[in-house]
Amino acid sequence: MSAPHSHHHEEPASFAFDAESEAQIEKILKRYPEGKQASGVIPLLYVAQKQMGRATGSAWVPRVAMDTIAERLGMAPIRVYEVATFYFMFNTRPIGRFHLQVCGTTPCWLRGSDEVLRACKEHGHLKGYGDTSEDGLFTMTEVECLGGCVNAPILQVDDDYYEDMDYETTVQLLEALKRGERPKPGSMKGRQGSAPIGGPETVLDIPMDDAALKLGKE
Repeated sequence: MSAPHSHHHEEPASFAFDAESEAQIEKILKRYPEGKQASGVIPLLYVAQKQMGRATGSAWVPRVAMDTIAERLGMAPIRVYEVATFYFMFNTRPIGRFHLQVCGTTPCWLRGSDEVLRACKEHGHLKGYGDTSEDGLFTMTEVECLGGCVNAPILQVDDDYYEDMDYETTVQLLEALKRGERPKPGSMKGRQGSAPIGGPETVLDIPMDDAALKLGKE
């Protein structure tokens, strides 16, 4: 299902894809054989959501955009509505400028996602999941496993993963976003990929005798 937001919102009267979106759609639809363009509904919903983000500062998919997608793909509008409301990554109501997606699934929870949530609430001025801050900067939702369990806890901001989070690093991230800065995604502890903190050491921990060294040279 799509992310929950306030029931009070205003749908735009019309929607048309801009030039940037049209260029993306042209590439997307080439992936599908004639008569199978409906398979492009998910990527086109992404395109519409991104365009709304560029145009309004709020990345969401209004109903008129779904209707436009249905017409472009030769689908009944209800089929587009079904897809948009089934998948969590599509926002069917306006959201804040930054979408804070807190993973509370078991690995992240065990590693301290409650502290990430607390920092988002206190420094994002949010009441809880589904809330948008009064200044319109942040909307926070709870998401299921983001697939980055080895670097838990994870806080996804829009499309970026911020990993190995704790209370302080979450506060620092939110304050940077407020200043208009966009910190580099990835591990907040400097991990390379999912390697141990401090870097990979497995090979260095294995002593190599003369025979092994000779074999390696051969």
